[in-house]
Amino acid sequence: MTQLSILTAQNTETMSTQVGNPWANIGIFLVFVAVTLYAVLRASKKTKTATDFYAGGRSFTGTQNGTAIAGDYLSAASFLGIVGAIAIYGYDGFLYSIGFLVAWLTALLLVAEMLRNTGKFTMADVLSFRLRQRPVRIAAATSTLAVSIFYLLAQMAGAGALVSLLLGIDSELGQSLVIAVVGLLMIFYVFIGGMKGTTWVQIIKATLLLIGVGIMSVWILALFGFNFSALLGEAVNVTNNPDLLEPGLQYGTDTLSKIDFISLGLALVLGTAGLPHVLIRFYTVPTAKEARKSVVWSIFLIGGFYLCTLILGFGAAALVGPETIANAPGGQNSAAPLLAYELGGTILLGVIAAIAFATILAVVAGLTIAASASFAHDIYGQVIKKGKLDAKGEMRAGRATVVVVGVLAILGGIGAQGQNVAFLVALAFAVAASANLPTILFSLFWKRFTTRGALWSMYGGLSSSILLIVFSPVMWGAETSFFPDVDLALYPLTNPGIVSIPLSFLLGWLGSVTSKTLENPATQAEMEVRSLTGVGAEKATEH
Repeated sequence: MTQLSILTAQNTETMSTQVGNPWANIGIFLVFVAVTLYAVLRASKKTKTATDFYAGGRSFTGTQNGTAIAGDYLSAASFLGIVGAIAIYGYDGFLYSIGFLVAWLTALLLVAEMLRNTGKFTMADVLSFRLRQRPVRIAAATSTLAVSIFYLLAQMAGAGALVSLLLGIDSELGQSLVIAVVGLLMIFYVFIGGMKGTTWVQIIKATLLLIGVGIMSVWILALFGFNFSALLGEAVNVTNNPDLLEPGLQYGTDTLSKIDFISLGLALVLGTAGLPHVLIRFYTVPTAKEARKSVVWSIFLIGGFYLCTLILGFGAAALVGPETIANAPGGQNSAAPLLAYELGGTILLGVIAAIAFATILAVVAGLTIAASASFAHDIYGQVIKKGKLDAKGEMRAGRATVVVVGVLAILGGIGAQGQNVAFLVALAFAVAASANLPTILFSLFWKRFTTRGALWSMYGGLSSSILLIVFSPVMWGAETSFFPDVDLALYPLTNPGIVSIPLSFLLGWLGSVTSKTLENPATQAEMEVRSLTGVGAEKATEH
């Protein structure tokens, strides 16, 4: 994910022009805001209980939730970054699309149904089911908040940088205002509408995104007589690089880069099934069957999107050219907007700009509701109040958390201007893959798993992934590093997954086998039956 970084200040500082008509871009975006505000206000009238606020009343169908998952998962980095990566690196760029899509098989086969059967609102509900509540909930909430906050900072900072390209705002004050506007909209959506409002924002955004990339893909293919080989040939001719269609242009130049790709692939494929804003979506459906349907439907939509990125990426290489893309504000991340402007001028660019804004807005709303549920339900409701907090009190705590997280995201996004935010996204996936997924799998599938194992796995995965990234080239010594002029990189790879993920599994096993006492076997048996069959799941969803 580090190669798919959202626009950085190094890009925005060189900006001298904007693409298209900024007023058209703003106008189309305001239409989207008006539509989603209407949906959120309608949803707010039905948000009365904690189940409504955190899980949308479990009233969404598998198809609706699958569409919302697609809206939650397809971030601005995916939309802008992957198209640019394919345009510049060809075959190697498309490997990102494959990695993101394959990741959903992990979610479908291992966690979707079992999470829905076992949990109530958050990942911590599952992890603490058969283990000691207090320490496990604190650890799970810490991990969830870490993933959510870092992902939020990247999205918010990306919002300001994206605006500099599409709306012609190149001052730090202007970008800060845009970040504040996006943050306030996000706070309003989640505060008023809860999960119901957030879900409808994500459904609308996913629909617009899929329609937008679909139209552009058909348009590009039509220009080449619906002959994909002709498109590839033109891309090779324009770039004057036959290696565009061969593996190894970005990865494979040396042994270290190959290992780096394996590390990144592990983080992406395993991290998706541990992302809190994705996991929380499994609780918005009424049954485990609908949870499975959600994932199948989301795979269908996400798969279609990533196939379109293949056409858009090579289309950008053929119609825009790598030199134009590389020299544009935002570098390779500008490939999709430049392609839209090349195809349909100001109108199509305005639509794509609105979709890009919508993408950021939907993702930050999903992350905020996940962070809110984690703190209000797990820390405040279950640890501080020891489960004695009523539904209204928990909703008040949730809404207060939304405001706090939103303000932190705005301030963090403003503070991240002028810095490379790629490491934030990499950290989010690395933490999810290292801390969350091993503990979830151990809890669901290993009877011998103990509280000590859970704590060692979560805290070990969290701390090791952070430390490895802090002392990697993502932070130090390289042109795109957080501190490019100082080289303190002790870890040579840009992603910690190849080390931190196995380490987290090892710590979970080691902590469990060294525990002197086993957990309650009756509770473990109940969790196994419930996770596999769904018996008693409805009892877990009552509040």
